[in-house]
Amino acid sequence: MKQLGNLALVCARRPELLMQLYDGRVSVHVGAGPDRATLCSAWDDDETISHIIYELNFGVYSGRKAA
Repeated sequence: MKQLGNLALVCARRPELLMQLYDGRVSVHVGAGPDRATLCSAWDDDETISHIIYELNFGVYSGRKAA
């Protein structure tokens, strides 16, 4: 549950991300249209949420172009 606030901060800084909390789960939608990706976790699963944060900041969904 500690990482949920960190995830909210990451999502708040990026307008192409939509974070939803519903029925004990957190979902982050990345992008729009047919290319939209969704990352999901239980709202209190800190390990998975940490992985989602990593992917949003440095990984596949960072928005950075690979060199």
